[in-house]
Amino acid sequence: MESRISLITLGVKDLERSRKFYQEGLGFPLSKSSNESVAFFKTSGAILGLFPEEELAKDIGAEYIGKTRSSFSGITLAHNVREKQEVEQVLNLALKAGGRIIKPAQDVFWGGHSGYFADPDGHLWEVAWGAFPFNDDGSLKLE
Repeated sequence: MESRISLITLGVKDLERSRKFYQEGLGFPLSKSSNESVAFFKTSGAILGLFPEEELAKDIGAEYIGKTRSSFSGITLAHNVREKQEVEQVLNLALKAGGRIIKPAQDVFWGGHSGYFADPDGHLWEVAWGAFPFNDDGSLKLE
């Protein structure tokens, strides 16, 4: 088996609101494979998918109880940037698009610079600089 993460799907309460957040607010390019039921965004890494929470629960075979997500679900997504000042720039884009800043941009214990935002559904994103070098294609270089 090849180790790979190809697609990350986020369950969202309002697909159109979330599509606008990622496409118009953060500038993620919407794939032509998207439709009124699902949105896919191309990134330098895995594809990001948005799917209505209730429909995602049905697809999994799980009971959908519609509870509000806690402030920390145990999962974060990361958007690594090439330049330190880009951390604050991305956080500001998220804020202007309707997200919430959870942790402002700051120097962190591991020697880099990062901050966190929550998207309109409470999914947490770290924006980080200095953790990893980049490959030419924009993916992270790990040894």
